[in-house]
Parts: sequence; C-alpha cells; structure tokens
Amino acid sequence: MTAPLLIIETGQPVASMRRHGSFAHWIRVAAGLDRDEAVVVDAQRGDDLPAREGFAGVLVTGSAAMVTERADWSERSADWLREAAHAGLPLLGICYGHQLIAHALGGEVGDNPNGREMGTVRIDLHDEAHADPLFTGLPAGFPAQATHLQSVLRPPPGAVVLARNGHDACHAFRWGDAAWGVQFHPEFSGMHMRGYIRARADALAREGRCHKRLAGEVSATPHARAVLRRFVRHARR
Repeated sequence: MTAPLLIIETGQPVASMRRHGSFAHWIRVAAGLDRDEAVVVDAQRGDDLPAREGFAGVLVTGSAAMVTERADWSERSADWLREAAHAGLPLLGICYGHQLIAHALGGEVGDNPNGREMGTVRIDLHDEAHADPLFTGLPAGFPAQATHLQSVLRPPPGAVVLARNGHDACHAFRWGDAAWGVQFHPEFSGMHMRGYIRARADALAREGRCHKRLAGEVSATPHARAVLRRFVRHARR
C-alpha cells in the first residue's frame, strides 16, 4: 500500500468559501489523492504533528494568519518542518506554507513592499527551474492563482529561487533536493479564485482596484496545478 501524504492545515478558507470544504480538501482533490491517501492535521487548531515516519511527503496549506505573528502553533510547525527538511522528507508549502518553510530554514518573511497580489497572475521561471523535478518542461511563463500580502523577502541560505514575477521576487524555491515552496496556489480553481476576490472586494476597493474587473480576468491555471501533482509523484518515488 502506498504511503500517505500528510497535509498540515495552517488555516481555513474565508467564511464565504467554506461550503466548498477546507484547504486540505482543495489540495487533496487538486492533487488527485483519494481520502485514504492523505492524513490531515490541523496545526492552527493545536493538533499534534505526528512522527514523520510512514509518510511519503508533506503538503502545508495556506492561511489568513501571518508568519510574522510568530504564533506558538506556527513556530512549533516550523520546528517540525525544519527537522523534516533536514531529514530529506519531501515537503511542499503553499502560500503561508511556502513562507513557513522559508522561515523554518532561515529565510526572511514580511510584508510585500508591492502590497497585495491577487487574481490570476503570470509566473516567470528562472533557468534553474527547467531542471527541477516540479517545473521541468513547463512554459517559461504561465498563469497561476495568487492571493497574499506577505512574501518570502529573503530565501533560506542555500535555496534556489525557481520562479518570480513583477510583484514577487520569490514565487517558488527549492531547498536541498526535496523541500519546495510556492507562493501561488496550485490547488485553486477559477471558482476558488473568484470567490476569494469577492470576499476581498472591500479591501480591493480601498486599494483602488475593482473586484469585478479582477474576477473577470481569472483564467484556468493547468500548469500551476501540474506542479502540485508532480510533487505527489516525486514524493511517492
């Protein structure tokens, strides 16, 4: 029997999107995992993180929390992830998870000087990505869904930055041979993205942005989703 993937929940969707399930559910479905192929632990709620033995890999969700808040549950998760990364357990952090892994390994996380990034955005790959197990063969630029205020401002020592765009200099990185972070959301469908844009309509208006226009620009992001599915295949190998 194939070893399961561990999904560490660091938060839940905005209230208006919870009828569609949790972040862990969205990730599991987008990754093509059956229910018995994933174990979910809610770190934000205070669940104990399990021993890492017996898991093929780990996925860390997004969150409305901020890594810079240094919440106890978040710092405990960072300690666990640091040990897992040094042990070579395959890790993929998404949005908050991306930032948390970077923080755990000595990088710097903080408010993005460009402010909020939201909607379907273009991701540009660095040359190093073309030999990376999760990004090889993908177009040099492709669309992905994104919603965040904080970013990895300085990647961990020894990390390879794999992707960027005009808003965020570190949209993806790899540390060692088996730990990745992606600032974008490979698990988001267009429906998820439009729902988040509607939920942030007031904040976007205060920033001088029209949520209806932004929602109208949302598109499919199959290459971003491919990164998630490739991670699962890589972890299982």
